[in-house]
Amino acid sequence: MGAVDRWHGLDDIPADLGPTVVTLGNFDGVHRGHREVLTRVVREAAERGATPVAVTFEPHPIAVLYPDRAPAAVMSLGQRLDALESVGLGATLVLDFTPEFAQQTPEEFVQGTFVEALGAVAVVVGKDTRFGVRNSGDVETLRELGETHGFEVVALDDIGEGSMTTRWSSTQLRAELLEGTVAHAAQILGRPHRVSGTVVHGDHRGRELGYPTANLSQDHEGLVPADGVYAGWLLRLDLAPDAPDRSLPAAISVGTNPTFDGHQRRVEAYVLDRTDLDLYGEHVVIEFVDRLRPTLRFDGVEALVEQMALDVDRCREILSAFVPS
Repeated sequence: MGAVDRWHGLDDIPADLGPTVVTLGNFDGVHRGHREVLTRVVREAAERGATPVAVTFEPHPIAVLYPDRAPAAVMSLGQRLDALESVGLGATLVLDFTPEFAQQTPEEFVQGTFVEALGAVAVVVGKDTRFGVRNSGDVETLRELGETHGFEVVALDDIGEGSMTTRWSSTQLRAELLEGTVAHAAQILGRPHRVSGTVVHGDHRGRELGYPTANLSQDHEGLVPADGVYAGWLLRLDLAPDAPDRSLPAAISVGTNPTFDGHQRRVEAYVLDRTDLDLYGEHVVIEFVDRLRPTLRFDGVEALVEQMALDVDRCREILSAFVPS
């Protein structure tokens, strides 16, 4: 796959872009439903000899319009763009969502962004898409504007697994992560949820207990699941994709280390059966496969170490059936 253009605002779009097929959305999580829409964008663009483009917003519109109701972001903007681009897009356009931007009528938004800036020949959306001031534009509005401005509208029905009682949605995904049900979140995502960051020094208590952990920096990216112990993978992004130690099975702890009266919430991972790794300063990804248990306060170090041994055994059992991303 070739390089993907990232445009931060309409002024970044080249004047000689040519025709495009466009979709728009917040795409938080870039879950399976999102990817079906994006895959359709790529296919429609290939059929038309056009560039497939995803238009997204930063920050989330609700964070601007209703700050007290703003949802926790599943992904950082960088993670979102990486995930969007992985489906084969030609470009992503990030629009700065401001109160002024939110006042655009549906026609002003479509004409300024889709028509004049992007030269869209087709727009692919979910049937519940809303846009423009006070979400006054819907798919029918888009169809009318398409007839006026000469682009086709491809509206997709709700997308979800036949046996699921809920749609694949960012709202449901966020709820699963905040509950710690990362296996359910992975079903919505189509892959394990990821949190990334730089490995920093912690209290070195894990090494003293025989389970050295890689502690993520506090500026990590991605929504951290509920406190607890998880089975998952540690991916070393600084290594080549085919390096033998790039993907490592891990027992992951999220919480404040209550047994030691900790206060700072941390994400740390013990790579199973490895005490020889020096990961300090590396940028790593933690993938959450399944939750073993909630965070507990133990009556002393001995009880904690006994439980850690059981957790590691359980992680080994769970991960034997999985292949890392």
